[in-house]
Amino acid sequence: MKNLRLKSARAAKDYSQQQLADLTGVSRQTINAIEKGDYNPTIKLCLAICKALDKTLDELFWED
Repeated sequence: MKNLRLKSARAAKDYSQQQLADLTGVSRQTINAIEKGDYNPTIKLCLAICKALDKTLDELFWED
């Protein structure tokens, strides 16, 4: 399932996929794959993304 909340939060911060990747220590392709729903990130990466985007795990990764 696509992670539109992650994509939206990244856009709200005006970060490119590459900028978010640099902040979290992964490749741009990894961020792209997470947004497309092709990759399930580790909890460590989820937390790094949340910190970079000033969001909680629930806001970005919890599915209703």
